[in-house]
Amino acid sequence: MRHSHTLHFSIISFFVTIWTVQSVPPQPPVQCDQTGCTVSNAYGTWPDRKTCHAANVTYPTTEEELRKAVAYAAEHNLKVKTVTKFSHTIPKLACPSGSDALLISTSKYNSVIEIEPDRLTVTADSGVSLRELIDKVEGAGFSIATSSYWEGVSIGGLISTGSHGSSWSGRGGSVHDHVVGISLVVPANSSEGFAKVVRLEQGRDDKLLNAVKVSLGVLGVISKVKLSIEKAFKRSMTYNFTSDVALEDIFMEHGKKFEFGDITWYPSRKTAVYRYDIRSPVNVSGNGVNDFTGFQSNPILISRGVRALEKGLESTKNENGKCTTADTTLAYKKLTGNGLKNNGLIFTGYPVIGRQGKIQTSGSCLYSSSIRIDVACAWDPRYSGLFFYETTAIFPVSRFRDFLLDVKKLRDLKPARLCGIDIYNGILIRFIKGSKAYLGQTEDSVVIDFNYYRADDELTPRLNQDVMEEMEQMAFVKHGAKPHWGKNRKVGFFGVKKKLGPNFDRFLEVKNKLDPKKMFSSEWSDEILFGIEASKYDGCALEGNCVCSEDRHCSPSKGYFCKQGLVYTQARVCRFSPAQVLVA
Repeated sequence: MRHSHTLHFSIISFFVTIWTVQSVPPQPPVQCDQTGCTVSNAYGTWPDRKTCHAANVTYPTTEEELRKAVAYAAEHNLKVKTVTKFSHTIPKLACPSGSDALLISTSKYNSVIEIEPDRLTVTADSGVSLRELIDKVEGAGFSIATSSYWEGVSIGGLISTGSHGSSWSGRGGSVHDHVVGISLVVPANSSEGFAKVVRLEQGRDDKLLNAVKVSLGVLGVISKVKLSIEKAFKRSMTYNFTSDVALEDIFMEHGKKFEFGDITWYPSRKTAVYRYDIRSPVNVSGNGVNDFTGFQSNPILISRGVRALEKGLESTKNENGKCTTADTTLAYKKLTGNGLKNNGLIFTGYPVIGRQGKIQTSGSCLYSSSIRIDVACAWDPRYSGLFFYETTAIFPVSRFRDFLLDVKKLRDLKPARLCGIDIYNGILIRFIKGSKAYLGQTEDSVVIDFNYYRADDELTPRLNQDVMEEMEQMAFVKHGAKPHWGKNRKVGFFGVKKKLGPNFDRFLEVKNKLDPKKMFSSEWSDEILFGIEASKYDGCALEGNCVCSEDRHCSPSKGYFCKQGLVYTQARVCRFSPAQVLVA
């Protein structure tokens, strides 16, 4: 399953001559041999770094084959998880329990896309990719009003984790809020053949639909998704690279004024990039494309080189090197319009006007070609490229201003400490509307995403990791943000049950009804859904598996000790204290 997706390190592109190129497609997430199967995410490593095993995998191509697969598992009391072609979810939601578990892959269940022009809906098999769906809808003269920014997702996985774009207009930026119907395959008793298809429609089955719209895959297997569509339209986009002064006073007006607006904040560079993004009539000229820099194909040697550079800066604790890299990255993004292309080939200036389907999402590194085999997505685990964490927090609008001010205070103590975030994509700020989905957000919200370096080894501390940890705890603890289900380290989910309030119980009620034997649950999905804090161990805070309360949860032997936050003093973070090592 997954996601809206991460936004990535684009310094790579600085080294690359601009050309149109296609790449080695990502590897399938499920690999099997005579001993069984393993499932991974697109990054090749789960948050706990442990391999996920299953006994077998099945690849249904029709709804009846899907029903039969669930029936077989129910009859034989097997645990099941659905896995998609892309597997872009960071948390371990796709990992089943038990050595005899079954994986159901939707990668070949992707042939049906039905458009109903009179009803303004499109229905797709859950394995259909976002790009296939958009192209079919656009080809028929319609548009889908929102999507995730990353197109390497299936429609079933996309809604299961609450993926979104950015909009406070209409139905809003979350894709699940554009869902008007879902078909779900669930276990059943023997008289019903051990599995059945439940068809849910908006207005008729809202209680169930509000649970199934964002389900983390724990209610059953999504078979079909029906989305609302609208008459085709174009978008007009401009990026304004400017100062971050008064960002905390501007963000709300920006979200209201621009239907698809967002903001990318580079705190160490004191820069905010405002995306002015509005709809245009379909007859306005312009064939622009949004080929976001971080999602473009990159030469494998360059990806490796950039990772080696970052590892070198980490091991020598070279803040200035990271800041120089952040400056170069930002300058390149400004020069190239962050991947916008006026005519589909190159960036020549603003505004960039193009069809909704060419602007709303991107991911050109996904697609293969026989021409070149030495380029790939920068994070492809086969090539030792980028390796990072992603923290994504969803704030009630009323809490967001104070969070921004807290981060500015933290930044102002020593801006260079945040350069490690700015060499990726800074802090992306997006807008989503309140939702009726039980695992969604109940009020209009602001979402932040930021990526940062992850070490090759789980016991290796990171440069200025205490700053990222303090920001994480500011968001999730001090300001009460909810986690994005498809992203985040484990600490982001602690206490999530309480944040969801009565909707959590409503979701559980539906879960117990549709899957009473917990066939689709595992210890890993339970850990995320219930926000379970496992027992602490030496080094557990280094990878966000716990919040430190003792020095041993950090890395005292390497000079990292458990300290209070610098601005949010109730935070507990792993900070490098060389003097303490000398004393010890």
